[in-house]
Amino acid sequence: MLDLASPTFWIAVLQIIAIDILLGGDNAVVIALACRKLPDAQRNKGIFWGVVGAIGLRVVLIYFALQLLAVPYLKIVGGLLLFWIGIKLVIPENDEGHGNVATSATLAGAIKTIIVADAVMSVDNVIAVAAASHGSILLVVFGIAVSVPIVVWGSKLVLLLMDRYPVVITAGGGLLGWIGGGMLLTDPTIPASWREIVPYSTYLASALGALMVVLTGKVLASRQHQGHPSSELTTASGRELMEGKPK
Repeated sequence: MLDLASPTFWIAVLQIIAIDILLGGDNAVVIALACRKLPDAQRNKGIFWGVVGAIGLRVVLIYFALQLLAVPYLKIVGGLLLFWIGIKLVIPENDEGHGNVATSATLAGAIKTIIVADAVMSVDNVIAVAAASHGSILLVVFGIAVSVPIVVWGSKLVLLLMDRYPVVITAGGGLLGWIGGGMLLTDPTIPASWREIVPYSTYLASALGALMVVLTGKVLASRQHQGHPSSELTTASGRELMEGKPK
């Protein structure tokens, strides 16, 4: 049963919403691209039924992920995966590949594209939400039901905030590190007595996980940024030579 009066419940809901918003931006772009060739009268239907199908499939995937997290060592693997996902989130990436999204002039084709693309792109989302839900599929359904409309219909605003305030992305990576760090200590192979030796060990592991993700992401992003200008200079110089222009 959902304990709506529990602070733990609402913290988990907020984590699931934050995860869906931060990791769902690409999914919102895919939805828009998949429906762009539909007539105006069918576009909203394509978005609606595509989202419904994607939500249903995602809940099923998360349900199976919750079962797998009860297997020894898989929470450790899941925690490490969350570290990797968080670091990827902190490192800026070029938005490429969306042009390869298949479009369809039919409603059924667009819905199929949305569902398949969402399933392929939502592996990181599934792992993160399963970790944040503490084993409750009802909490998963509640959190996704709240967050998906925000992602779909508020995606432009969310993406604008992310572009204007990069700290939002950094905080999102830190959140994934926080969840991953705490997840490591809840694996069935970790004796409960270990958590009792160090006071507030779960919070400490969560804080260390968040710090590690943010610092690692920032260092890698800095290295990527340092290497990028030189490549741009080389490209520009080559273009000038091709055009016969002096530097």
